[in-house]
Amino acid sequence: MKNDRAPISFTVNGAPVSVSAAPMRRLSSVLRDELGLTGTKVGCDAGDCGACTVMLDGEPVCACLLPTASVEGAAVRTVEGLGGDGLSALQASLLAHGAAQCGICTPGILVAATALLERNASPGEAEVQDALGGVLCRCTGYRKIVAAVMEAHCFVAPPSGLPAISPSRGEIGSSDGSDWLISPLEEMAGRPEGGMSSKHFDLRLPPAGHAVGASPVKLDGVAKVTGAEKFGGDSFPADALSVLVVRSPHHRSAFSFGDLEAYVADNAGVVAVFTAADIPGINCFGVIPPFADQPALAQGETRFRGEAIALVACESWAARELDLARFPVQWRELPAVMEPAAAQATGAALIHSSRPGNLLVQGVVEHGDAKTALANAAVVVSGSFETSYVEHAYIEPEAGYAFVNDGVLIIVACTQAPHMDRDDTARILGLAPDKVHIVPTATGGGFGSKIDVSLQPLIGLVALKTGRPAALAYTRTESMASTTKRHPASMQATIGTDADGMIRGMIFAGDFNTGAYASFGPTVANRVPVHASGPYATPNYRANARAIHTNGPVSGAFRGFGVPQATLMQETLYDELAIRLGIDRLQFRLQNSLRNGSETVTGHHLEAGVGIVDCLAALEPHWARALTDAEAFNASQNAVRRGVGIASCWYGCGNTSLPNPSTIKLGITPDGKVALHQGAVDIGQGSNTVIAQIAADALGLPLGDFTLRSADTAITPDAGKTSASRQTYVSGKAAEKAARTLREKILRYANVSADASLQLLPGGLLLVHEGGERRRIDLVLLKPDDDGLVFAAEESYDPPTTPLDAKGQGKPYAVYGYGAQIAELEVDMALGTVRLVKITAAHDVGRAINPLLAEGQIEGGIAQGIGMALMEEYIPGRTENLHDYLIPTIGDVPPIETILVEVPDPEGPFGAKGLGEHVLIPTAPAILNAIRHATGVLVTKVPATPSRILAAIQEARR
Repeated sequence: MKNDRAPISFTVNGAPVSVSAAPMRRLSSVLRDELGLTGTKVGCDAGDCGACTVMLDGEPVCACLLPTASVEGAAVRTVEGLGGDGLSALQASLLAHGAAQCGICTPGILVAATALLERNASPGEAEVQDALGGVLCRCTGYRKIVAAVMEAHCFVAPPSGLPAISPSRGEIGSSDGSDWLISPLEEMAGRPEGGMSSKHFDLRLPPAGHAVGASPVKLDGVAKVTGAEKFGGDSFPADALSVLVVRSPHHRSAFSFGDLEAYVADNAGVVAVFTAADIPGINCFGVIPPFADQPALAQGETRFRGEAIALVACESWAARELDLARFPVQWRELPAVMEPAAAQATGAALIHSSRPGNLLVQGVVEHGDAKTALANAAVVVSGSFETSYVEHAYIEPEAGYAFVNDGVLIIVACTQAPHMDRDDTARILGLAPDKVHIVPTATGGGFGSKIDVSLQPLIGLVALKTGRPAALAYTRTESMASTTKRHPASMQATIGTDADGMIRGMIFAGDFNTGAYASFGPTVANRVPVHASGPYATPNYRANARAIHTNGPVSGAFRGFGVPQATLMQETLYDELAIRLGIDRLQFRLQNSLRNGSETVTGHHLEAGVGIVDCLAALEPHWARALTDAEAFNASQNAVRRGVGIASCWYGCGNTSLPNPSTIKLGITPDGKVALHQGAVDIGQGSNTVIAQIAADALGLPLGDFTLRSADTAITPDAGKTSASRQTYVSGKAAEKAARTLREKILRYANVSADASLQLLPGGLLLVHEGGERRRIDLVLLKPDDDGLVFAAEESYDPPTTPLDAKGQGKPYAVYGYGAQIAELEVDMALGTVRLVKITAAHDVGRAINPLLAEGQIEGGIAQGIGMALMEEYIPGRTENLHDYLIPTIGDVPPIETILVEVPDPEGPFGAKGLGEHVLIPTAPAILNAIRHATGVLVTKVPATPSRILAAIQEARR
């Protein structure tokens, strides 16, 4: 109970502490909530993710599994104690390698790796994998983490006094930790240590005009590797009410409440209960307004397991003890439909009465005469494929708090789309948009799911109704049960070629399980038909994709918007065609690839920037080597067979034939800094750094002169949602435009030509150099605007697209990204198990604004593709935690060789294209094709678990 406390004394980071806490309270809770050491992250409270790893008497342990009483007299060390006032060599190495993306798992990685390095300063890869096997990372793909740990001995610990400032909640600049490694690195430059030369890791910020193409340390990197970064659950006000959510345990049910007033009176610490009846506005939200259909709190009936029906607002101490199983609600379970086929059956119950046949939307693309082309084709193959629900499994569950200040509702939470959150929350709570202020925290992974509104209107409602701050952090089970998933798909396709192996026609059909509510179902249904041909010239084509409602989890955005599912279908058939034709599988793709001047299946003429041929060409020597290695391996034995697979992809950057603008503002402050108002949420992909690099070179000032004012609806213009590979391309283009406009304003003020150069000096001086002359602008004498800027520019960019007509013809995207990957693996023919040997990936990025961050995106996407291919399958009610739902661990990801292909697109900033979405698209089909190469059988449902592989092998032997 509340007063069941005892004094507990121990040391933390070398300092003695004493706390009064319930003996069985989790150590992670005490460290975070009582001692303020929020570098210890909480991702599961079950010991599954390892984000809470601390050292206990020198040994790494999960703090979420330790009762606080068990550390009496012990020494605890957290991430805050690794570097003193500066950084440890390991923290420096992680920065240098780009091994911290979103940063939520980074403290756990650092603590576990530090324990290893204190035993062995130069560990091998197997030792690193063993030491870090209990810490999950969803962003990086682990490879840069492994390299950073193995090469940490090459770094010298920086001096003390290094600040760690988070751009997610303030400003950063050149003094945020970019220069502290210069001396050690210069001393080591060119001197090989541990198999590498430290000259590859010069962390100085690049000079003016050289930011694009460089790989400077991430501008928000220091906070991530020190544990100082503040995520959604890291800064709850001390007086905040805790919010608990009552959710449906059934796939479909009717419900009614009992005596709510008595429940409040009978439970100490419970302040209030809120239901749909308390919502003052329109109880409905959705990422696509015409399809908005999801209530913040259900009323009378729930449509999926995990749907919210009520909120319990209570004191924080009461929240730790309250049993929601005793909440007064009566459930009446109703028949549910869980599969699209059942939902489409005659007489099936409608999920939404306004959507006959449970059909949300259908997307269609028709080009030429596919039926006739297939009838006349020399070789025709057909097939079907199924995919499962895939959970985003970001390590940070949704979290945030809300409070009211001066009549404005302020919500501080993790998100991918702050302006969308503001608009939906305002509508639900009956407020004007300017009365809602969204302050994004750092976001510990998103991958699409944190675009949809989750807890924002819930904590906002409690704050409005009670007048007190309200805080909510989802449990791991709550997060997995209630948030969106990748759409399960059931697909069929037929493809035909002429006798020379040139594609003549294709027909594709797919049903996508969009679950109980719309979310991004329309986006998936409209994007898939555009992409289902793959990056190949297909003169005759018909594709349709349907988003169908069921009582399953809501399916939404997840890295690729349905394209990864469709690519499994098409790429496995292309392999079959190549085999039937007797053509090398890579050469088959190469000869059919789109090129500059090609026409896509939507009738879009691609004038420039088509990079798929370059990607495939870059893989040719690796393909030849891998096939030779596999042949030699298989000649020696039969129990384990090696296979090599390949797959390609393309991906349209941004929204499909819809407005897709971003707006960026930047200016010069009186003290001589460049303030970048950058509203593109950085969820680990590096937009804080990449967009600053673009702006720096377009402006003509060094990156070190920049301060970042990151996403905040009251400060930054709307840069759109972080999804669809749009931020580098769309927001980057807006930043380039704004920087060029700002430069023109300054040069005009100084009355110089476009060839002049700029230089900012301490004390608020701006020097303009032209020829041998120098002009001085004293910035402190100029009058600043309302944002404190003496020179400013704001620009928007919206990609030039056109609507698709009734047959799906038009220009759905201005820019496409391209890629191809090779998978090498081994299959145990008796067990059906797969061991990945290597992935080689070639991706066209247009221009690599930051090569290191681009590599990190590719490696992280590949890891997610591995999960989709081999292990990830979300089953409602059965896999709602990170123990039963498997994602790749550090030992599951093989060596990855990344080839950055640069085929500039004239539309992109400095020629850059988007990258984040399409990096995982080829991985799963390449793996499936490699399994077929090894075994002779194709598994037609993912994940390709050992049981499914073995069943396919056994079936083929009958």
